[in-house]
Amino acid sequence: MTAAAHRRSGAGEIFTRRWNDPAHRGDGTRILVCRYRPRGVRREDVTWDEWIKEVSPSPELLRAFHGKGQAPIGDRMFRRRYLSEMRREPAHAQVQALAERVARGETVTLLCSSACVDESRCHRTMLRELLLEETG
Repeated sequence: MTAAAHRRSGAGEIFTRRWNDPAHRGDGTRILVCRYRPRGVRREDVTWDEWIKEVSPSPELLRAFHGKGQAPIGDRMFRRRYLSEMRREPAHAQVQALAERVARGETVTLLCSSACVDESRCHRTMLRELLLEETG
């Protein structure tokens, strides 16, 4: 799987991967951005350095996206609702803190679920775009 990255003068890079993708040289700080910790992964086997669940979709948004107890929402509605959640606390403070780290030159890799194979539909890509806007 290819990983998306972006670099601006003086700023760090932002990569995106799944938590079970092999680590690459240059990944920087690997940050799990899932609401729930992956099941069955022992503490000594984690592939991430940090876990920031506040920048993941809320449980309500995840249920809506997956159609749990309701008709599933589409990608456009998911994107709109996710970005709206990231503008409210406590997510907004975490987004700002991550953006500041990248602006100072830190490289980060945003890690999502092993089941999330379509990067274009994943919140990790939306989060990367949001961080790029914040550091721009």
